[in-house]
Amino acid sequence: MSDVQQAMALLIGAFHKYSGKEGDKYTLSKAELKELLQNEFGDSLGKASDKAAMDNIFRDLDANKDNSVDFREFCNLVVCLTEMCHEYFIKKK
Repeated sequence: MSDVQQAMALLIGAFHKYSGKEGDKYTLSKAELKELLQNEFGDSLGKASDKAAMDNIFRDLDANKDNSVDFREFCNLVVCLTEMCHEYFIKKK
């Protein structure tokens, strides 16, 4: 597999590692999202233990307002974070 294909597989695997622990195996509940963010992003998103911040992140990601975060909605977060990192490293040069 190419580097990009490996990255895609890792992203899919990370999502499914946390999805489905509560209910639908193809979506993240708020608790599952919190666990994913804490374990996979650490402090790079701020304090995942901050309930108000987690509520805001969840609400912003849940584009269709079905009270869960599906893979597409999760990918939106990853894309935004990747773009921000890219911009940061471009400016550092």
